[in-house]
Amino acid sequence: MTVESMKHETPETAGTPGTDGAPAPAEPPLAGGGVPLLGHGWRLARDPLAFMSRLRDHGDVVRLKLGPKTVYAVTAPALTGALALSPDYIIAGPLWESLEGLLGKEGVATANGPLHRRQRRTIQPAFRLDAIPGYGPVMEEETHELARRWRDGDAGETIDCTSESFRVAVRVAARCLLHGHYMDERAERLCGALASVFEGMYHRMVVPLGPLYRLPLPANREFNRALADLHLLVDEIIAERRASGQRPDDLLTALLEAKDDNGDPIGEQEIHDQVVAILTPGSETIAATIMSLLLVLADHPEHADKVRAEVHAVTGGRPVAFGDVRKLTHTNNVVVETMRLLPAVWILTRRAVTDTELGGYRIPAGADIVYSPYAIQHDPRSYERHQEFDPDRWLPQRSKDIPKYAMRPFSVGNRKCPSDHFSMALLTLVTAALATAFRFEQVPGSRPQPRVGITLRPQGLRLRAVPR
Repeated sequence: MTVESMKHETPETAGTPGTDGAPAPAEPPLAGGGVPLLGHGWRLARDPLAFMSRLRDHGDVVRLKLGPKTVYAVTAPALTGALALSPDYIIAGPLWESLEGLLGKEGVATANGPLHRRQRRTIQPAFRLDAIPGYGPVMEEETHELARRWRDGDAGETIDCTSESFRVAVRVAARCLLHGHYMDERAERLCGALASVFEGMYHRMVVPLGPLYRLPLPANREFNRALADLHLLVDEIIAERRASGQRPDDLLTALLEAKDDNGDPIGEQEIHDQVVAILTPGSETIAATIMSLLLVLADHPEHADKVRAEVHAVTGGRPVAFGDVRKLTHTNNVVVETMRLLPAVWILTRRAVTDTELGGYRIPAGADIVYSPYAIQHDPRSYERHQEFDPDRWLPQRSKDIPKYAMRPFSVGNRKCPSDHFSMALLTLVTAALATAFRFEQVPGSRPQPRVGITLRPQGLRLRAVPR
């Protein structure tokens, strides 16, 4: 399927003739349901997953109103691929503006152009495919320590999946990439602060009422306290490394020794923003996916049993190791299918840098574009039985029928997540180890419903881990 094949030529969308005689690009249709002042923001805030999932019924590109701002929503897989790959669109828009208070403007997640390319060159060696096995021992140690603590706990003890998932995600990231002795107290601080910060940033994205967010209201004060604690945490990590005088071969050393385009050391703000980008969005998305995987293991015990059987077939009964990950086909497919149904990154935005055309529609320079991996990955036009959990849909003979850009959890092009192999290895190892060691049951008071913020994860999942 090509972008050209997605163009509309119906009377509703066909444009007027251009100067060369060809039809001019059409204005995308405006979605219904907006209200004065807030536009579609109230619907996006009230039920964002359903709202974004219904937009394709109105077209492959649809106009939205978020407060006073017009935003263009892209709903077709091929067009989201074109959007991610085209130099006509940059990282910007409501999502990234809401994240600047956390990520800053000088980190690899938010930078564009030459700055982004230089930063990618700095961090890329840490995520090369041949570098990932070096992190294997740490991933194994943290994963098996997690299982050991649950096994040694009181019988029937309830697991707070939010704090436990953050703990393992943060510790692995810090030990592998920053060589930090990351204590549990810091993991707890990061977990609590991120929950408040990401929720506040989501509301600032969908309901952009700028001055109101500066009022000394309780929610604003909580947001500001959490944001300050996150930045303080990062400053502590950088200061500790400098005070130690050590220069291990890790990502933090690479940042402290990095040079700008003039050959001078990069600034303190850029170092800070890069460490924030390593610890916070990465830990949030991995932790969110671990929570979703635990929910899947509880809700689909038949697949948990298949994972356990596959692990035993590969390991012969010994503890699963990093070196086994590539052989665990079904386990990997369980991870991928979980990311399809419950993607941690459920919404993304871009900005047009020039007047352009997408799917036969006009996109003016400066326009913000939004698209939802969640909506794309739940679209019945792309997936049979789209709401079912079916890991076998990723077997080669079946996955070939899925549209090309209908599943890109790490994005594509120059904005592809550099830690994709790192993340998949860790998620597969965690799934294999926990499904082998336990059966999971939800307990009273568990809230598995999706919590929608900047990321998507179970609201308040609480499980009982029953040793096998």
